[in-house]
Amino acid sequence: METLQAIKERRSIRAFKQEDVNKGLIEDILNCGRLAPSAKNKQPWFFVIVKDDVKNKIADMMIEDTYKRNLSEEKKKIGFNSSVNPTANVIKEAPILILIFREKNDNWIVGDNLSIGACVENMCLRATELGLGTLWIRDTVYVAEDIAKLLNHNELELNCAVSLGYPNQFPTARPRKKLEDIVEWYN
Repeated sequence: METLQAIKERRSIRAFKQEDVNKGLIEDILNCGRLAPSAKNKQPWFFVIVKDDVKNKIADMMIEDTYKRNLSEEKKKIGFNSSVNPTANVIKEAPILILIFREKNDNWIVGDNLSIGACVENMCLRATELGLGTLWIRDTVYVAEDIAKLLNHNELELNCAVSLGYPNQFPTARPRKKLEDIVEWYN
């Protein structure tokens, strides 16, 4: 598969087959993430791969936290709607969860976040090329400290996660803005 085809075919997958992904494929995907450009070549990413009970515990932590936040009267008044529970259910269904951590360093938040974004996109494109599906997950942010503690990585900060597995759905492309609507040229 060519790069352009992988870009066009990549989708956010929310339904996975109950089929394990072999370690060699996971390492291939991680290696593609590792090769991403990073600000000042800092390479701020640290990957933790979780499966089975640990993965499901993380999903349960997310659901429990959402339940607690939903109980507040203020949230009830504004009709709080959260994507966390559906995302947690995707985590439970996918065979693999890749957690991407970074060092705690307030001076590098923007550079590290941009770098990790490039890393994750490399991983998602490689997974697409290999016939795997991914969901890039932000919703772990609400329990990031708890996840770091669970995995004995209190010195690190959880940036995001990626669910990985063989897709059990093939969504059509979502609408995109037209190029002429988002570009301005100056001479």
